[in-house]
Amino acid sequence: MKLKILVGTMTSTADYVAQAIQMDCADLVEDIEVQLMDALDSSVFNADHAKDAVYLICSSTYGSGDVPDNARALYESLSSNPQFLGHVRYGVIALGDRTYLQTFCFGGKKFDERLQDLGAQRIGEVWCHDASSGTMPESEGTEWCRQWLTLALQSETAGSAAG
Repeated sequence: MKLKILVGTMTSTADYVAQAIQMDCADLVEDIEVQLMDALDSSVFNADHAKDAVYLICSSTYGSGDVPDNARALYESLSSNPQFLGHVRYGVIALGDRTYLQTFCFGGKKFDERLQDLGAQRIGEVWCHDASSGTMPESEGTEWCRQWLTLALQSETAGSAAG
């Protein structure tokens, strides 16, 4: 199984989280690719790219609950070029600040909603990190991801056994 971490970020925090996961989870998944969402569109989820892969959306929240600037083209292309994504298995790390309760972690939550609408299969729950909590998103994110990857590996094994 391959883990493809797609990063939406304004200040690089989501990228730091993705890089920490890449280093910390190499014992669970041999092939971990971190890719900034810059210049990506919905074709990143094509069946040939998604084969034997699980995606992790790692996104901060910007402005009034928006996806980061570097993620906007990918996010918008999921609406402008909709395609059925039933072959896509994914998880979400959403970064935000609970001080902004009305839009807390909306960057990641918006990706989750859009992917679900297109038939993609989310593994586990969306993990939200609160910047105002005083905890490090890199360490908490890698801890969450290790548990999430265990679920992803179990669901892949179950899917292979059923197929």
